[in-house]
Amino acid sequence: MKLKYFSHSAFQITTDDNKSILIDPFLDQNPTSPVKSDEVTADYIILTHAHGDHLGDSFKIAEKTSPLFIAVNELADYVASNGFKAHNMHIGGAHDFDFGRVKFTIAHHGSITPDGKYAGEPAGVLVTINGKTIYHAGDTGLFYDMKLIGEMNDVDYFLVPIGDNFTMGIDDAVKATEFVNPKTVIPMHYNTFSVINADPNEFKAKAEAKGFNVKVMEYGEEIEI
Repeated sequence: MKLKYFSHSAFQITTDDNKSILIDPFLDQNPTSPVKSDEVTADYIILTHAHGDHLGDSFKIAEKTSPLFIAVNELADYVASNGFKAHNMHIGGAHDFDFGRVKFTIAHHGSITPDGKYAGEPAGVLVTINGKTIYHAGDTGLFYDMKLIGEMNDVDYFLVPIGDNFTMGIDDAVKATEFVNPKTVIPMHYNTFSVINADPNEFKAKAEAKGFNVKVMEYGEEIEI
């Protein structure tokens, strides 16, 4: 199984049987993404919330690949209203798909579509495939229930925002890592725009000082998980 980082909060999971799962595919208007929407395919698209830098190019990708969208109820309804397939879920709920298990968590943020429609609660997401669990925190501030998420889930990879301003910054992200206690933590949601500039190596040094394994992924990098 592979995990690829496009930059910002956009990731791709490729399963052993070559299923492609995209999370928050913001590519075409993303100045740091090394690829564009016409270069990726998806069997599934998981959305943490509806802001333009997370809903991103989902619909462009869906027009050519017909993926199943997985999102909280109101956002899934919005996806379906645009003519695409969607599986409705909500915070705290889990569901088994043919690739693995998805569970949505809380996230402290907002969620509205680019055309101004309410899109339900923002979320983080736990994706478990072949015994490996990836926790994509979505856009969020620090919250104490991350400790509970870490206690109830054996998190292998924690994808955590560090860019500040719209999400937690570096120091809060280090504390979030302490709460979740993952095997590996990967910083995300930074340096896309000047207002969220942050040094991932500062995060790496601070988290490693707490005893955590940190992987700073380059834009476009793919790793085995």
